[in-house]
Amino acid sequence: MRVVMIGTGYVGLVSGACFSDFGHHVVCVDKDADKIAALNDGVMPIYEPGLEALVAQNVASGRLSFTTEPTEAIAQADIVFLAVGTPSRRGDGHADLTYVYQAAREIGTLIDGYTVIVNKSTVPVGTGDEVERIIAEVAGDTPFDVTSNPEFLREGAAIEDFKRPDRIVVGSESERATAVLRELYRPLYLNETPLVVFDRRTSELTKYAANAFLATKIAFINEMADLCEAVGANVQDVARGIGLDKRIGAKFLNASPGYGGSCFPKDTLALTKTGQDADVPLSIVNAVVEANATRKKRMARIVIDAAGGSIAGKTIAVLGLAFKPQTDDMRDAPSLDIVPALQEAGATVRAYDPEAMEEAAKLMDGIEFAEDTNDALEGADLAVIITEWNEFRALNLKQVAETLSDKLLVDLRNVYSASEARAAGLIYRSIGRPDRES
Repeated sequence: MRVVMIGTGYVGLVSGACFSDFGHHVVCVDKDADKIAALNDGVMPIYEPGLEALVAQNVASGRLSFTTEPTEAIAQADIVFLAVGTPSRRGDGHADLTYVYQAAREIGTLIDGYTVIVNKSTVPVGTGDEVERIIAEVAGDTPFDVTSNPEFLREGAAIEDFKRPDRIVVGSESERATAVLRELYRPLYLNETPLVVFDRRTSELTKYAANAFLATKIAFINEMADLCEAVGANVQDVARGIGLDKRIGAKFLNASPGYGGSCFPKDTLALTKTGQDADVPLSIVNAVVEANATRKKRMARIVIDAAGGSIAGKTIAVLGLAFKPQTDDMRDAPSLDIVPALQEAGATVRAYDPEAMEEAAKLMDGIEFAEDTNDALEGADLAVIITEWNEFRALNLKQVAETLSDKLLVDLRNVYSASEARAAGLIYRSIGRPDRES
């Protein structure tokens, strides 16, 4: 099939590369000429494990290409995907649909013959209706259908998630369009992947509901971590005890500095705004948004308290800046709250992240960026683990203790146990676990 992907951000680029790997002919379109030039040179705009090789392989096969000019590609396309950004709108938190509607109008002027337009961007309920209206305004008599096909990709594991998904959700009002999408995803039938078809509005809401539920699990276990600290319980054991219940499940039950990234913050906020517009108060989701914001702000205080109440004049080695491992995504990363708070308390921050320092440098001031983990630790008084990259999971703790002047390691991801850290000579502070934890 001939597929056009409008937008070469995280979703568009990963989806386009994977569809081409299925054997479809994919043209990825973006108005950013520099980004397209870089992609044509094999340079990825994001870090995602395996993506560079996947793109190179399918470009070489002739099934994947990149352009700023959509006219010919859209005219020949069977399917056109909208995969443009929908950031939180300044001032009110609603999803900004400017790029979606601009792309819809352009698509409407270029389609030639029956085309399925698929909204893969995360959009509020009813967006598909407006996209359909916009295209109908300019498409004349050209037949088309608008569908919804939300993505459920985890950054750092996106290719695996795309090729082996739990399910494929399609929102369609047309049997003809549904048949086209079934054919598009036919390679996944071998994996017995369920393709579930809803009406378009239900599909749109399903994406928001999924992200809000997962964000709720994170906020919940973080509150349990606070309670565990207060009563002397162990949050990791609590998480295991409830996670073994199949009705609950173990995923997203790791105590942390809070969620971040491209999806959960903006999608939970947009969902609360949808509830307001529909006069349906979403008190649980509102509480999750508030709890997560409070959580991220509280983390610096944990570091300060662990240091005896003051970090003025201290040099802190910060390990990890991205919102999670295996990505360079800094959007709403907990580090964006933690690091400035440490600086405001009088500390000098020397940070290292395997992939996110270039992005972090655009968002943070006054940080010393280290060349590697050892460089970050050298000359520091204490260290803080913010992102649990694999290389931070296998530190030589004895060497860390010998390097840090105050011998203090604050582990905001519970990577280590207190017993092993203390045996190495460290003063150790984790979250949601009592001092006696071993």
